[in-house]
Amino acid sequence: MAGEETLSTEAGQVTFARITGQDLSLDSHLAAVSGSGYGAVVTFVGQIRDHDPAAAGTVERIEYSSHPDAETILQRVAAEAVRPGTCLAVSHRTGAVEVSQPALVACVASAHRALAYEVSRDLIERIKREVPIWKRQVESDGSHNWQGLG
Repeated sequence: MAGEETLSTEAGQVTFARITGQDLSLDSHLAAVSGSGYGAVVTFVGQIRDHDPAAAGTVERIEYSSHPDAETILQRVAAEAVRPGTCLAVSHRTGAVEVSQPALVACVASAHRALAYEVSRDLIERIKREVPIWKRQVESDGSHNWQGLG
């Protein structure tokens, strides 16, 4: 992607790890991890659903906000999750994200599928645990609740 730098380490390559208010594109993430040495690409798309156990009614959208250091933390998490022979690209949305739209996209490439699955799962679980992103879940009746604050 224009203006973005690839972080290469002995452990592997992080093409980008970003927090953005822009719509997410799976295609751009796939392109960022393409290469002739990769036989497997695992993708994860976390998208907004219309229901949640914390919602009394239908979910209309989620409004994401993040700590000012969230992108730096995401970059650290990505650099720690990547393994030798793998390449990854990951983005998390901020702002209002409508039902069926992606809030998190991650692609991990490696020579074989087992390693790509392992890195992808580790990356996603760590993002959910460590990156300070909060969500305000808005229901169709206008009610809302906050998640991820504590």
